[in-house]
Amino acid sequence: MTGDEFLFEIPNNAESSTSYAGDPEVSAVLDWFRSQRRMEARFGQVFRKSIDEVLDGQRTGRYDLNVKQGPRRVEKTEKTYLGTKVEIVTRAEFELEYGFPMDYKVAGHPVDAKFSIIGQWEIPKEAVGHICLLMTANDVKGSFRVGILRTTLDVLSTSQNGDGKRKITAQGKQKISWLVPDGKLPANFLLQLDNENPNLLSGVFEKQGSGQLRVDDFFRKVQGRLVDRTTVVTVAMQKDGPKRVRDARLSLRDEGIVILGYRKPSPRIASDLGLPIPKQGFWVSTRLTELSDDDPRPAALINGKRWGIWHVGDAHVAAPAVNTDVDD
Repeated sequence: MTGDEFLFEIPNNAESSTSYAGDPEVSAVLDWFRSQRRMEARFGQVFRKSIDEVLDGQRTGRYDLNVKQGPRRVEKTEKTYLGTKVEIVTRAEFELEYGFPMDYKVAGHPVDAKFSIIGQWEIPKEAVGHICLLMTANDVKGSFRVGILRTTLDVLSTSQNGDGKRKITAQGKQKISWLVPDGKLPANFLLQLDNENPNLLSGVFEKQGSGQLRVDDFFRKVQGRLVDRTTVVTVAMQKDGPKRVRDARLSLRDEGIVILGYRKPSPRIASDLGLPIPKQGFWVSTRLTELSDDDPRPAALINGKRWGIWHVGDAHVAAPAVNTDVDD
């Protein structure tokens, strides 16, 4: 079993699989979370931020939690710390009070935070009998789950590990009341690309010592898709991602490539060409060619000329200047 797999299945009636009518404290905690605006999306951002902060791409160039060897490996201690990071970011996102003796106070009741990459939660002695916020996220599959369970002895294994912790049994997991049974985790674009074409990123990251050359090569090779800021700073292994994008615009112009951002006229050009439209913190690159008036392809008017996406056989021309003097 790898870290990319969940170790249990969710029942079809997951959201209502457990009734806590006889446990008003659990009911109150469930009601509180379910009353929160955009709860599912906010939990997704909690996991995305937490994973990205542990990977620390701008310093390490890492984008995959499951790498165990080589310069981009993630140590076991870092994966352990991910649970603490999720606890901290969850508290900040939902403005939760510090609890005693558990991590949080929710609707006036103590709640402990428990995160596991593979959904195999271990409960320490001090949390037995308490309400737990159970969280798990799978970056490869782009999914996450969040649930509530009172961790009484009947849902825990009889055996303990060396630290005195017990695992939630398969039968115990059936009693989890799911707040988010199958959430969509915001994308890890580099991990997504690596799964599609492992050779693509290895070629980019081979350019040691120059963050700018890596960013140039990335936008050269990855065209027509939205690229987020975390991706750029990870490729560059530098903090000033927007500046690297601005310089890449200048570097790639002679190859006919433009990099469109959120500032005008980029969104209009992207729309006219049928490309995804970048919002703030995102970019999309494409190679252009000048079109004749009778060319039926989608065209964008730039500096008084018609431009379209380059196809094999089109003329090789320098790209028009688009947002080359701004960071966005």
